Amino acid sequence: MLAYNTRIVLLGTLLLGVCSGVVGTFMLLRKKALVGDVASHAALPGIGIAYLTVEATWPGFGKSLPWLLAGASVSAVCGVVATNLIQRMRLIKEDAALGIVLSLFFGAGIVLLSVVQEMKTGSAAGLGDFIFGKAASMTAADVCLIAAASAIVLLICLILFKEFSVLCFDEEYAAALGWPVKRLDLLLTALVVAVTVIGMQSVGLLLVVALLIIPPTAARFWSDRLGPMALIAGGVGGISTSTGALLSASLPQLAAGPIIVLVCSLSFGISLLFGSARGTFWQFWRQRTASRRKGQLDLLRACYEELEGRLSANDMIADAATREIPDLTPYPIRREALIGARRWSPGRVAKLLRSAIVEGWLRQDSDGEYRLTQSGSRLAARAVRNHRLWELYLIHFADVAPNRVDREADLIEHVLEPGLVEQLELLLKQDRTRAIPLSPHESPAYQKPGSG
Repeated sequence: MLAYNTRIVLLGTLLLGVCSGVVGTFMLLRKKALVGDVASHAALPGIGIAYLTVEATWPGFGKSLPWLLAGASVSAVCGVVATNLIQRMRLIKEDAALGIVLSLFFGAGIVLLSVVQEMKTGSAAGLGDFIFGKAASMTAADVCLIAAASAIVLLICLILFKEFSVLCFDEEYAAALGWPVKRLDLLLTALVVAVTVIGMQSVGLLLVVALLIIPPTAARFWSDRLGPMALIAGGVGGISTSTGALLSASLPQLAAGPIIVLVCSLSFGISLLFGSARGTFWQFWRQRTASRRKGQLDLLRACYEELEGRLSANDMIADAATREIPDLTPYPIRREALIGARRWSPGRVAKLLRSAIVEGWLRQDSDGEYRLTQSGSRLAARAVRNHRLWELYLIHFADVAPNRVDREADLIEHVLEPGLVEQLELLLKQDRTRAIPLSPHESPAYQKPGSG
């Protein structure tokens, strides 16, 4: 059973993680992820000013969390507004404006905290915890405040989900629909400021930007749709913050804020490798599978063309109406012929032959020769047909020289869909008596007029 304080911290960080993940998704797609960084650093002087003002007015109440968060919010908004004003002047670039405002406000905040530390009650104020975070110091009242703010932020995101979605992907379209684009943008920025301010208590202003950027970036590797991406980002943020809080509770010598960010970074690394939509491992696997498939189809096409060169024309004519190809299974194919036809290395040919046998497209005789199976014959004929159709298109409509067309066709033939193949046939007005066109390299009838 978790201790009471641990449950308090766990609930507060969980709400913060979910909230920051959802809001960060919109800011990431809006390409304003670093606005959170500016807001977090710009909040520091507001904390110092709020403490000094309240302590001078009501001695002993200077470290009241609501007042400190209110001061941080005002200061963060000022920082974001200053950044926007500098950008509108168009005298410096966006990254320079962000850096200037961030440095200016953070420097002012450090100066104000130094002034606070010189006060009699300054050493007990604990304002330094806002820089690096101190989740263990949260109370039930603090968690209630975080929960209320998180609930409001999430509710706004839910109500305006459609508007924020269009704003992120097509601002001009949103304006054409008559939506208040500028006000929506300001509201989204205000949500980022709110998440930044409520997150300072747990992870600190230096690290809260990680909660706005890392979870949605990790979610991007799992989905290309905004709805699932926002849900995944909220889940990654919630799991990372709660896991970091539990680890910090188990290891008291480790601060919760850095541990939370490290767990977030670990989730990003896992997503980067194994994300189902964009993960590098699956991309590598798909590329490897596509490359192997391309090599297998090239091998089958080489087998068909090798038989085409040996057999008579009548033996190779296919029925254009039924798309049935002649029976090519009895004819042997030698590995040396394939090596010479494609200029492949013997090792590559041997590897492709083994994979084609495993797929059931080729079979090997006892004398070492190979023969196409029925399925291999059909697939080889289709590969040859697609390749030659695309060659003819390139010659007639893309002004590609016939001596270069084979190389150009190799780049696209493996992704031709049946519908596109039918369109090519209609466009080229191919000889309907043949299911498989003759090679344009060997048949003058298919050469582009005037090409000689």
